[in-house]
Amino acid sequence: MNGFTERRTSDASEREGGGDRVFTWGAAVGMLPLVRRIAADVVGLHERLARLRPELERLERARRTLAWPDRARRYQLQDEASAAQKERHAAAAELEALGVALLHAPTGLVGFPTIVNDRPAYFSWRPGEDAVAFWNYADDRVRRPVPEEWTQPPRPRGTGKGRSKSQK
Repeated sequence: MNGFTERRTSDASEREGGGDRVFTWGAAVGMLPLVRRIAADVVGLHERLARLRPELERLERARRTLAWPDRARRYQLQDEASAAQKERHAAAAELEALGVALLHAPTGLVGFPTIVNDRPAYFSWRPGEDAVAFWNYADDRVRRPVPEEWTQPPRPRGTGKGRSKSQK
């Protein structure tokens, strides 16, 4: 089969052989409000860890000679970093439970697994973008615009020209 999975199924998502979820473009768009909040959490937690890291590393290097106030601060930072890492892991696990891949945690780039030309691919979105407007193959990080025809509902299969006997 060539082309986009939207032509293959009208279901919001489906299960394939390995238990992996495959999204249509419409399903990805429908799930975006929830995914948007989770991705924002992931980015915020990543930024929080990045802010904590320099001071924590400085205190860690000097840990043997720290006075009590700095030692207490080090313990506090360790606890904060550990909590942020647990929260980030929980957010990533929430995305995974939804069938959505976290492609790049620092930017919050997520991928909705799909199939394009019989190859694993993603509809991708990241915070700051208004809609699901890009896709990429799973083994290629180059994001391409979603073709307009992929965003249209599938055509009905049987568009017979004549009327059936029950319509006469």
